[in-house]
Amino acid sequence: QVQLVESGGGLVQAGGSLRLSCAASGYTFSRTYMGWFRQAPGKEREFVAAISWSGGSTQNANSVKGRFTISRDNAKNTVYLQMNSLKPEDTAVYYCAAGPSMLIVSTTPRYWGQGTQVTVSS
Repeated sequence: QVQLVESGGGLVQAGGSLRLSCAASGYTFSRTYMGWFRQAPGKEREFVAAISWSGGSTQNANSVKGRFTISRDNAKNTVYLQMNSLKPEDTAVYYCAAGPSMLIVSTTPRYWGQGTQVTVSS
């Protein structure tokens, strides 16, 4: 059974940093593309970032380019989202996602985590 468990969310002031983690189990992590999405109150879930199974290729939403970095450690079955220069508009529930390709994981992932709340105060 595939499981994605996020951690690392919390409350931070604008300009601060957080690192989210997503621990995966139940499938071959090292051959799976991983991604992050977020959903703010009253808004649709939106793509944030994705990474290839090797870590050699990444994609980021324009809204987070230059501030957020996705990475992975295949030995630990974990994907990370380093978030710097946080803004109040980054406040959302952040979800980890998994899929068989960059296209799928960035649009219609096969698997989702339960989400972790990130709140950025002004």
